[in-house]
Amino acid sequence: MLGRLKRSGACAVLFVALAVFAACAPSTSEPMESETAGQVVTIEELHSTLETKDFLLVNVHIPFDGDIPGTDVSIPYNNIEGHADKLPDDKDAKIVLYCRSGGMSAAASKTLAGMGYTNVFDVPGGMNAWTAAGYELLTEPG
Repeated sequence: MLGRLKRSGACAVLFVALAVFAACAPSTSEPMESETAGQVVTIEELHSTLETKDFLLVNVHIPFDGDIPGTDVSIPYNNIEGHADKLPDDKDAKIVLYCRSGGMSAAASKTLAGMGYTNVFDVPGGMNAWTAAGYELLTEPG
């Protein structure tokens, strides 16, 4: 009987430890928050503002993997400085960046901040989050 209690006690401790570990682990169903230099805009916010768009929407994903409707320009995330001519002269202009999953746009937002842009927004989850929300991508480059 004592051996059975010790085993059930050990199982209970193991169960609690696993539950605590699982609660602390990042969820794989949600896009991971990117380390962006700018602000973030959610998919829902982006979708609702596309009709009254007052920003430059930039796809920074390479290679081409689709566009969110309303995209103004595609610029490779790793050569955004080399395409400064495609960016607004006004360093306070609102720029929204996205890629497929968020990593490239986070890197591009840091580059733009380093170039002096002050109103940069990143879309965490990018095109993956866009399609997961039920929105369609344009499959031909604009």
